[in-house]
Amino acid sequence: MTPVSETAASLAGARRGFRSWPRAGRWASYAVTVLVLLVVGALVTAVLVVRQSFPQTDGTIEVPGLDGRVTVVRDDHGIPQVYAGTSHDLFYAQGFVQAQDRFFEMDVRRHTTAGRLSELFGEATLDVDRTVRTMGWRRVAEEELSRLSPRTKAYLQAYSDGVNAYVGRHTPGEMSLEYTVLARNGLHHYQAQPWTPADSVSWLKAIAWDLRGNMQDEVQRGLLSAGHARARISELYPPYPYARHRPIVRDGSVVHGRFEQHAGTATRVAARPAPAPAAVRALARVDRTLRAMPRLGGGSPSEGLGSNAWAVDGAHSTTGAPILANDPHLAVSLPGIWYQMGLHCRRVAAACPFDVSGFTFSGMPGVVIGHNDRVAWGFTNLDPDVTDLFLEKVSGRTYLYDRRRLPLRMHDETIRVLGRDRPYRFTVRAT
Repeated sequence: MTPVSETAASLAGARRGFRSWPRAGRWASYAVTVLVLLVVGALVTAVLVVRQSFPQTDGTIEVPGLDGRVTVVRDDHGIPQVYAGTSHDLFYAQGFVQAQDRFFEMDVRRHTTAGRLSELFGEATLDVDRTVRTMGWRRVAEEELSRLSPRTKAYLQAYSDGVNAYVGRHTPGEMSLEYTVLARNGLHHYQAQPWTPADSVSWLKAIAWDLRGNMQDEVQRGLLSAGHARARISELYPPYPYARHRPIVRDGSVVHGRFEQHAGTATRVAARPAPAPAAVRALARVDRTLRAMPRLGGGSPSEGLGSNAWAVDGAHSTTGAPILANDPHLAVSLPGIWYQMGLHCRRVAAACPFDVSGFTFSGMPGVVIGHNDRVAWGFTNLDPDVTDLFLEKVSGRTYLYDRRRLPLRMHDETIRVLGRDRPYRFTVRAT
């Protein structure tokens, strides 16, 4: 008999054991192996899809339109500091860097302020678009843009050019993972439109809306007045305690851009009749519309909770310099409403006067809250009464004003809605 080596015998034994393995067990092993491979492949694909939208944070990027070399330095938290030789290059680079980090947020913001959210999200945002189009945020922003100084418009244009330098070389999926997710939910063949200065200015309309003050209270008081006495309503909405908290500036007004002080006059609020049923129904519709509007600028973390701000004199700081702490009093959001960065002219002079660090909004050039080499600044919102509620008596295409019937200003709006074959159209009426 031919001798068999120990290794060969062991191998033969292993083969006999494999043949004796039940077929069901072998198929289960195959299925588990395939499943593991699929999971690993999906994870690798997911990582690649996610990472393709990450910004380039090292090396050199060649972009057209710069006056000279721009340096962007990021710390361990990814916060960028931009160094440039001209104001144009500074804001151009700011637009490019913010688009790298947050273009989807910027794109959603400009769709919001233009009443075009439904192009991205379908029927769910149609009511928001109707409300924004009716108020005309984008139209107002374009009017304001035409009144800005040439220098400010130049900064806005440089910022827009920087954003477009980034957008022009990337697909939506390469700019943000959200576009890839939306593409799988119906948003096919989406192309980001070029950024414009009006896109930046429009965001200030959303901030103004979120911080507008007491319009909701005016609606509620109007609804309550239909069935409650004025004294009872005042218990829920008491008047401002002027005797205890006098206004800093009193008895004045702004006339042609100049503050003019005049003699104080006593005012008497006349009792108003309860609103008619039709007015109550109109107020109820307004109330539902206001409640449906999302918190666009982050909103307040809680009603009635004040903001904190304090300063420390240099005699009490370790550096010998004063410290300013500022609380803008906006709620936490994801992504955060603020974008932290620094803008630094290599040589600070009249042609390039910036050496600032702090916080701004993605989509906005400059620094909103921060400090330069001399001062620090901050602000918060005082819940001011900057909106007024009017109940108009409308009949057909006219409304009543000063005992006369005046024609309504009317124009049509068209909203494209994801998932709809035809756009949504409606008429805006203005008094």
